[in-house]
Parts: sequence; C-alpha cells; structure tokens
Amino acid sequence: MKTLKFIITAVLAVVWGATSYAQMHDHSKMVTTKTETFKVWGNCEMCKARIEKAAKLDGVSKAEWSDKTKVLTLVYDPSKVKSDDVLKKIVAAGHDTEKFKADDKVYAKLPGCCQYDRSK
Repeated sequence: MKTLKFIITAVLAVVWGATSYAQMHDHSKMVTTKTETFKVWGNCEMCKARIEKAAKLDGVSKAEWSDKTKVLTLVYDPSKVKSDDVLKKIVAAGHDTEKFKADDKVYAKLPGCCQYDRSK
C-alpha cells in the first residue's frame, strides 16, 4: 500500500511540475518558420550550388534546389526575411525564377552548362 501511495504521489508531482513549466514558458519567443516552393531555372550541380548559396540569407534555415524538378524548397523565418528578397538574390546570381528574371548580362556570365532555354 505504501508503494502505491508513493507511485501516485510521484506521478502527480511530475504532472504538476510539467504543467507549471508549460504555463511559465514564454511562447512569444518561439520561432515560426514558413516553407514555400518556387520554380528556379538551372541545369546542373553548379547551378544547384549557386542557387542554394544565393538563397542562404539571414533567416533562411533551408534552401534546397532540385535539378530534376527545377524547384527550390525554402524554409525561412518570415519575421527576418521575405521570400521575394531571397528570389531577388537568386536572380542577382543569374538564375530566373517564376517571379523575377535575371539581367541578361548576368545570365550571359554563367558557365555554358548553366545556361538554359530562357524562352520558356
């Protein structure tokens, strides 16, 4: 009987402690991230490296581009960075996105294997 009372008391103490901590925890400081996908044109592994590097702005926790689907998956903190700012940085590196087109002079400086059909 004493063992049962001890177990019940221990369980109640753990539950009470956990709920007290949850009420004291400041939830306003929790980081919320947003995940979006964007079409970004490129061809090869060099494009992938360039696109992902350009996308790594402060507030971006993940930028992954697929050369097969031409889709960039972006995970970021919208309180620190806007998705358009990331896309503009990629465009500045020479790659067209679904929203913005790279300057012709910048695009022309890409290696031959990285140049794609821009008429699409």
